[in-house]
Amino acid sequence: MTLRNWPSRRRNGLHALHMIVGAGLLVWLIKGSFAGRFTPQYNTPVEIVGLYWHFVDIVWIYLFPLLYLIDRHR
Repeated sequence: MTLRNWPSRRRNGLHALHMIVGAGLLVWLIKGSFAGRFTPQYNTPVEIVGLYWHFVDIVWIYLFPLLYLIDRHR
């Protein structure tokens, strides 16, 4: 591994960490829903996990073009 590739590897690792956390939260929600933990009156964890997942999506939508697509035509 060269020092030149370090920022790219760190970015990819950070993205992978957020995806693993998000996937774990989704599995936790599925288990909780099968256990009957969530009702129409109590669905706060579902809302919070949905907000987290959409936040990761929005950040990725901006970071991907900024970090990976700009100056690729050279």
